[in-house]
Amino acid sequence: MRQAGRERQLAALREQIGGLAPEAAGRPVLSFGVDPIDTHLPGGGLRLGAVHEVLAAGPVDGEGALAALFVAAILARLPGPVLWCLTRRDLFAPGLAAVGLHPDRVLYAETRRETEVLPTMEEGLRHRGLAAVVGEVARLGLTPSRRLQLAAEGSGGLALVIRRWGAAVPEPNAAATRWGVTAAPSPALSVPGLSRARWTVALVRARGAEPRTWLLEAPDAKGRLRLPAELADRPLAAPARRAAAR
Repeated sequence: MRQAGRERQLAALREQIGGLAPEAAGRPVLSFGVDPIDTHLPGGGLRLGAVHEVLAAGPVDGEGALAALFVAAILARLPGPVLWCLTRRDLFAPGLAAVGLHPDRVLYAETRRETEVLPTMEEGLRHRGLAAVVGEVARLGLTPSRRLQLAAEGSGGLALVIRRWGAAVPEPNAAATRWGVTAAPSPALSVPGLSRARWTVALVRARGAEPRTWLLEAPDAKGRLRLPAELADRPLAAPARRAAAR
């Protein structure tokens, strides 16, 4: 038990040290198109040729679906075929299409066991014809995430890991960013009707950036997130006056 605790501490320390290293210069990124997010992320967006982690915290049927839609919206803004690795057939293709990821772009790799998902992702990342590879797992440890990172760097592809059933367990790994997505209350309308859904999107961890949370409107049919109008149009606050002159 003591040895296991020491290994976890060492892994956490390695992750912290790795987070201090600057991002590779000149690496291409995929922007969100939301200025507060893009300006906060190193390089101005999600780094391509890297692994990114999306947590599906909360009920599997609810938050798991939001995590999948968040990933699909990212992929909708990236041209090319996508390999989606999973162990159960619970993806709702019309839902992915509603946020811009057309079913014709998605290749599904259904594995018998969850332990086969990450190796399948790694194999897919080695093929330069794919724009991105997605995998749904409960755990993402340090060693397998490093293998995914090396494969992503070699091909330049984007690797997105959805942590579903074990997302509440913190694990040090080599992912460049870690995200969380939860539903947020929609505004009340003055007339009956449906308003655009809202999400709370949290950058839980990133190399070279502090954690931060944004309230956003859910993706449109082209995968574009946006700030709610009342937040986007809010004027900057006037600087506070000093209480006393020096």
